[in-house]
Amino acid sequence: MTDIAESVLPATPSAAGRERIAWRPVGLVATVVAAVHLAVAARYGWHRDEFYYVICGRHSAWGYADQPPLAPLLARLAAALPGGVLPLRVLAVAAQVGCVLLAPMLAAEFGGGRRAQTITAAAIAAAPAFVASSLLFGTTVLDQVAWVAVLVLVARALRLRTAGSWLAAGASAGVGLENKDTLAVLLLGVLVGLALLRREALRTAGPWLGGVMTLALAAPNVIWDAAHGWPNLRMAHSLAAEQGGQLGSLAQLPVLVLLAGPPMITLWVLGVRWLASPAGRAHRWVLVVAVVAVVAVVVFTASGGKAYYPAPVLAGLFAAGAVRVESTQWVADRAGGRVRGWGGLARPIGVSALAAVLIGLPVLPVSAASAIRVVNPTVVETYGWPGFVDQVRQAAAALPPGTPIFTSNYGEAGALTILGPGQGLRQPVLSAQNTYALWGPPPGRPDVALCVGEFGPAYLHRAWAEVTEVDPIRMNGVHDEETDHHAAIYVCRQPLGSWAQLWPALVHFD
Repeated sequence: MTDIAESVLPATPSAAGRERIAWRPVGLVATVVAAVHLAVAARYGWHRDEFYYVICGRHSAWGYADQPPLAPLLARLAAALPGGVLPLRVLAVAAQVGCVLLAPMLAAEFGGGRRAQTITAAAIAAAPAFVASSLLFGTTVLDQVAWVAVLVLVARALRLRTAGSWLAAGASAGVGLENKDTLAVLLLGVLVGLALLRREALRTAGPWLGGVMTLALAAPNVIWDAAHGWPNLRMAHSLAAEQGGQLGSLAQLPVLVLLAGPPMITLWVLGVRWLASPAGRAHRWVLVVAVVAVVAVVVFTASGGKAYYPAPVLAGLFAAGAVRVESTQWVADRAGGRVRGWGGLARPIGVSALAAVLIGLPVLPVSAASAIRVVNPTVVETYGWPGFVDQVRQAAAALPPGTPIFTSNYGEAGALTILGPGQGLRQPVLSAQNTYALWGPPPGRPDVALCVGEFGPAYLHRAWAEVTEVDPIRMNGVHDEETDHHAAIYVCRQPLGSWAQLWPALVHFD
């Protein structure tokens, strides 16, 4: 039986154009998003990853052990502006707003009008995956906007069928790969989708020219990785092991559902149903998005990736569901009845947005954020770093001037490097984790070192014969990675060699 949507959906957009973008309602949603995020952007403070991006950016390179160069470069530029962490958070909010503005363009490419575009923008604004990622600046929030941009530009290229449109899509993908390697999975999904559904497009020069553009822009980071022994692959293996491999990723699939916003499940289901309907199948190029979603979930699950890695494909499902809602003028409620108009989605979108803000942004008191950290630990990890720096400063004051500080992870090292000078701490700061390990050891011999972090005495005894715990790290009373693993401050003496001799035993990638 012919699906009801088939008779009301517009024909596949031709090269002459698509549905016009409803900038007024979409812009209103984006404005609200920006206002909410900026109101609390710097309420707590820095996140450990933001310290790391800034420090990496100060060591200019075409790559780092755990990320390509784009995020560190932008972090370095933002951190040079006044306002502490706020300029970095403005970049994060800008990326979130970019997703809100781009996703409706995907709905327009699907044939969606004003209502579908507004629903899509609102769904992106309400999805926990997008809200929580834009709490802090980093590769994740930039990756989301890159995925959505590539989806939009590939859809546009399939509609216009011009070499220039494919080059634009390829350029967007190349820039995205200079931010995060996971975008390669999106490109794999697009290639599989074209091979299955749009083979005629692969017979033209456009997609291949776009691919050459992507490879040219991504090449500097690939060359850097090869020259340094592929540390990114070592990091990927380490992260997969920490996640528990494939079984760990399977266990995380319900987390992806939570990230998508359970109250909006009707919208995802409608999106999938529309993609599978005769009307959706008539838009074969639209089905490429469905293929991308399947490929992303399968690849990230099989490789032990994190639950949020495939989250950007939600933009495509939201857009498809919004087109279905607009075309049929109804959505099913939980009781199985019908609610006329898109107003039936207003409540679930609103509930999802409220939950996403409460869980994903620093709006609650610190004690409450700490209590619910099992749901989202990221928020509370942006609190307590100035107190941590002061605690280390007090311990360092009892040691000879210039005593090096050796930390267990890049977050501790970054906090001491960036916040330390403003609090009177000016000792050299070292770490042997990830890219810090690649930067190598300092000259000389660590006769006395102040060691800070969660490594424990056994690790420290690899390098020093005498290890004395001074004080556990308190982080202003909140529970986070440091307090969960008994991070502490140690004074270490009687080294078993020079820094250069000890370094291989101290290096760790995790």
